[in-house]
Amino acid sequence: MVCDGEIPATPSGPAIPTVQKFARTTLPESEANQSPVKKKTMKDKAASSSDLLSNATLQNTNGTSTTNGTSSNGLKNGNANGVRNGATVAYRGEITMDGKDPMCDADNPVRLQFEDVTSAAFKIKGGVLNTPCMLSHLSSLTGMEVYLKQDFLQFTGSFKERGARYALMELPASQKSRGVISASLGNHALALSYHGKLLGIPVTVVMPLVAPMVKIQCCRQHGATVVVQGQDMAEAKAIAMRMARTEQLAYINGYDHPHIMAGQGTLGLEILEQVPDVEAIVVPVGGAGLIAGIATAVKSMRPNVKIIGVESERCASFSAALEAGKPVAVTSGPTIADGLAVPTVGVNAFVTAAPLVDRMVVVKEETVAVSILRLVELEKCVVEGAGACGLAAILDGQLDEFKGKKLVLLLCGGNIDTTVLGRCLERGLAVDGRLMKFSVTVSDRPGGIAELCAQLARLGVSIKDIEHERAWIASDVFSVSVTVTCETRDMEHANELRDTLNKNYTHIVFPVMR
Repeated sequence: MVCDGEIPATPSGPAIPTVQKFARTTLPESEANQSPVKKKTMKDKAASSSDLLSNATLQNTNGTSTTNGTSSNGLKNGNANGVRNGATVAYRGEITMDGKDPMCDADNPVRLQFEDVTSAAFKIKGGVLNTPCMLSHLSSLTGMEVYLKQDFLQFTGSFKERGARYALMELPASQKSRGVISASLGNHALALSYHGKLLGIPVTVVMPLVAPMVKIQCCRQHGATVVVQGQDMAEAKAIAMRMARTEQLAYINGYDHPHIMAGQGTLGLEILEQVPDVEAIVVPVGGAGLIAGIATAVKSMRPNVKIIGVESERCASFSAALEAGKPVAVTSGPTIADGLAVPTVGVNAFVTAAPLVDRMVVVKEETVAVSILRLVELEKCVVEGAGACGLAAILDGQLDEFKGKKLVLLLCGGNIDTTVLGRCLERGLAVDGRLMKFSVTVSDRPGGIAELCAQLARLGVSIKDIEHERAWIASDVFSVSVTVTCETRDMEHANELRDTLNKNYTHIVFPVMR
């Protein structure tokens, strides 16, 4: 049963609250009951995104034309009949006294429209890279025709540049002189800092104490004022909100600001231009701004293309929001995909993406580690955990229905600390059966450890590290506990080693992967 003020449940989730759309015209009641995808479908579905962007005039299904982001009914940076217009709405002022962000109002959420994405594409063109989308060597491994959209090649290493540049460009002149502020752990802060410098707009970034030092230094090198305060992102955001109000700075939410979502949606236009016959696009989901923008662009032009969202099992906030019918807070644990660790998805992002996303997938930490390893070895791509989640969904067997079909995986970022990268690669090797560790009790007589090493050599196992311990063992004083870390070729080779050791030794322990 659907209550008044709700949109009926869709295959991708339950009923969600009624929101104000970015529509330029009022739809007939019969058409309003259709799916959101149909309402936004362009007349010329066969046109490529490059064709659309090369023309100044765009038409939607209602015949309303849009010229360079301005609709023919005169709407530009404003409202009509109480409808909030998404990315083309003007800057709505500073943070309110009660700490609310007027651009991300839970009581009055906004839904992105296709025209908002095309407007962003026109304006940021030349300011960000049109990154390659290449056929992957992973195709033979996965049984799918896999293309990799390599947006980690942007100057600051992530897709965040698209939304950051557009949000900065859309500020009024008076606000550009005062500047902007945001709270971020990394990618959004880097993007704002870099494009703020290019556009001559002062940028202040509040980063929590746990933020990586390398990202703090990079933001400062780009000319941003960096405030390192707060134990976590929640505290950092509260500090940024207070500073925005007291210093008259525009607060730019990294995933829920309408201009941010519109900028991220330009990725969808590029994908459709580069792989016109794509059948599914796999998108990492954190705050949901990226998938909201991409889904809006793609579903408007190619309604049959599947949009698959991927989350870490440690912070599945969008899946929880779909189940609840609204954004809800979830507990976020430590995760390799730290860029996706957003406990509550954005209100604007949710109402935009919920009706358009075909399916959500949750991936395990160990599979993300293996995916980072595969991308380094096979594609020579160094990506962060969030960027590897799409491949993790495939390796985990959760997208087997796309065998033989054409998929695009979004490699959204490559800002991973070298120490974390090393841990991820080792964890991936361990899950892959190519790195093993075990403890075995051998005789402390001369030749006891040598015999163990000889057995490993006969099996073709390479020893990386070996330690022995005599004091802290429960057996007799003529025994020694030996802990070995070694490299094997694959899982089959690892099982052969395990069988040999179990056959020749009584006391042997293999650590359990957790």
